[in-house]
Amino acid sequence: MDAFNFNHELMMKHSSSYNTNNPLDPEEFRRQGHMIIDFLADYYLNIEKYPVLSQVEPGYLRKLLPESTPYNPESIETILQDVQDHILPGVTHWQSPSYFAYFPSSGSIAGFLGEMLSTGFNVVGFNWISSPAATELESIVMDWLGEMLQLPKSFLFSGNGGGVLQGTTCEAILCTLVAARDQMLCRIGSQNMGKLVVYGSDQTHCSLQKAARIAGINPSNFRAIKTTKRTAFSLSPDSLRSAICKDIDAGLIPLFLCATVGTTSTTAIDPLKSLCDVAKDYGLWVHVDAAYAGSVCICPEFRHVIDGVEGANSFSLNAHKWFLTTLDCCCLWVKDPSALVKSLSTNPEYLRNKATDSRQVVDYKDWQLTLSRRFRSLKLWFVLRSYGVAKLRDFLRSHVNMAKLFEGFVTSDKRFEIVVPRSFAVVCFRVLSPGMGNGVAYAKRTTNGHTNGHLNGHTNGHTNGHLNGHTNGHLNGLTNGKGDDHDHDDHNYMKEASTNELNRKLLESINKSGRVYMTHSMVGGVFVIRFAVGATLVEEKHVITAWKVVQEHANAILSKNY
Repeated sequence: MDAFNFNHELMMKHSSSYNTNNPLDPEEFRRQGHMIIDFLADYYLNIEKYPVLSQVEPGYLRKLLPESTPYNPESIETILQDVQDHILPGVTHWQSPSYFAYFPSSGSIAGFLGEMLSTGFNVVGFNWISSPAATELESIVMDWLGEMLQLPKSFLFSGNGGGVLQGTTCEAILCTLVAARDQMLCRIGSQNMGKLVVYGSDQTHCSLQKAARIAGINPSNFRAIKTTKRTAFSLSPDSLRSAICKDIDAGLIPLFLCATVGTTSTTAIDPLKSLCDVAKDYGLWVHVDAAYAGSVCICPEFRHVIDGVEGANSFSLNAHKWFLTTLDCCCLWVKDPSALVKSLSTNPEYLRNKATDSRQVVDYKDWQLTLSRRFRSLKLWFVLRSYGVAKLRDFLRSHVNMAKLFEGFVTSDKRFEIVVPRSFAVVCFRVLSPGMGNGVAYAKRTTNGHTNGHLNGHTNGHTNGHLNGHTNGHLNGLTNGKGDDHDHDDHNYMKEASTNELNRKLLESINKSGRVYMTHSMVGGVFVIRFAVGATLVEEKHVITAWKVVQEHANAILSKNY
């Protein structure tokens, strides 16, 4: 985008005529609002001209901006010029069609305009009376979306459950964990707080551990149960049952399980029905975190991945990830809203009103951590109405198909391999060290009746994969300490460490180019590059270009170092 070339005289005229005594002057709002819309429209028109990953160095902005707040007002023209010159260089462009990092944060015209309307109204809808439309629209859209997902009726308002819009999954998990904690303590007594245990897998999002810490769970009672390549890094029900039984034998009290549909590293899918069956045997609250993959479950061909959700207590997805709704918008459904209300409600005199006292309305302040809350349902309502079920399904399917396209590119080049099976629109891949051979990372080598090829995630020690691709700690499953087998396994360990370093260099080189942006993870001691399709503007041509960039940088690194 070309820099703004504002006419100086016009700028001074507007600057002097701006009514600084009225910060919400309707006509000045109209003028400046049009300028912002034009700025953003130009930004999206030219977004591919920017490096996807910001190339600035830490502390760059402090050198460019004044040391203190201006004493006199500055014009919107001056401010926007600084946005163009100073802010945009420090922006990583999440809406770029060449953004394939983390998970998507997909935007849309409907999402943006719904957010604008919400911000414009600027209501603080903590209870029904503070803005009835904000509360009632939220209840309606949560039932709409729940029905699109074919959630059991017990999760909907029509079935005595209900949904609420939180900011992020981190908040949703904390709210449900607090509700589960208080529900349990009411039965066993608060003196047993230190015995409560929280379960997830080593692939569960880190927000669970953070929530457990905030909720007062003893850190030593947090279980990140190991997953393996054999189960595609999903949580094994047998492993869960074993962990629970071990804790019970130790005098501890199982409390909470977070199962995931679409883990962050590899989009692994935990088997909900089997896990819920185990949890039911021991009275655990089950929360299903479908932050990323939940959206695609509106497509009939993907709905099966949440089969068994009827056995859970709560379910959440992030509409701001892969559902065209701007950040923040986490959709949380619970079977028993009273559990949230009992833990999170406050009723000071200054908030009392007849509607609340009638118990005929929902006061969403009692379903969340904070008192104040935004009118989030407007943007979700805009998205649902503007695109409809059919178009939303087409949008999601197009990304899955583009991920399949990239997956095909990877499998057709023998220098690369798919590290874990693709489930949705994320491809986890890596380049192999020359001579390593496709699939060596997870080959099984058996000696003396024991399987020693444990780079598939079976490790007796802790695998602490760092960004530099090296592993600290011992991959104990790799060696049995005997003769040639020991030497052979040491060689493979070194080969894996070398391959991890190779992929770290490859990813760093790709991202430094600014042409595409991808991120990584470590699974089973293996450094994987994640290619996540989900930007609203992405087309097949961008996927094709991304693969060419990967090949170009791989060629350069391999020819130089090998």
